[in-house]
Amino acid sequence: MAISNTLRRYLDSSGIAYETVKHPFSTSSQKIAEVAHVSGLRLAKGVLLRDGLGYLLAVLPSPLHVELDTLNELFDRDFELVEEEEIAQLFPDCDVGAIPPIGVAYEIEVVLDIRLCDEPDIYFEAGDHVELIRVGGTDFQTLLRGARQLRFAH
Repeated sequence: MAISNTLRRYLDSSGIAYETVKHPFSTSSQKIAEVAHVSGLRLAKGVLLRDGLGYLLAVLPSPLHVELDTLNELFDRDFELVEEEEIAQLFPDCDVGAIPPIGVAYEIEVVLDIRLCDEPDIYFEAGDHVELIRVGGTDFQTLLRGARQLRFAH
């Protein structure tokens, strides 16, 4: 599998320059950073959450973890992690565990951890376990237009 079709269409329509970075197969974001020779702080991952009102894609640096209580308090909601089977339905053109953190392309609300906002380049999953996308840091924020920028990870 290559870049997911949904992601490719979104990237191409955005007018933002991007490049693909191939890496050996890996399913762990920390291992991907290692084998792709990328700082984990520049590798954005998406964690899909939901509650009775809908979904939220939390986007954060790969070595960090979502503070669910913090997001629940900031949004005044009751989010929980989404199971892989449900994620596969929402991201049908992506391998399980390799969802891109570009929720806008999939019409999913996004919250961005502010620690990704100062990085000059951002890497993220292309929809499979062997390829990353690299964009400029400012361009990454443009791709996530409308996302709230908060501190919600540790």
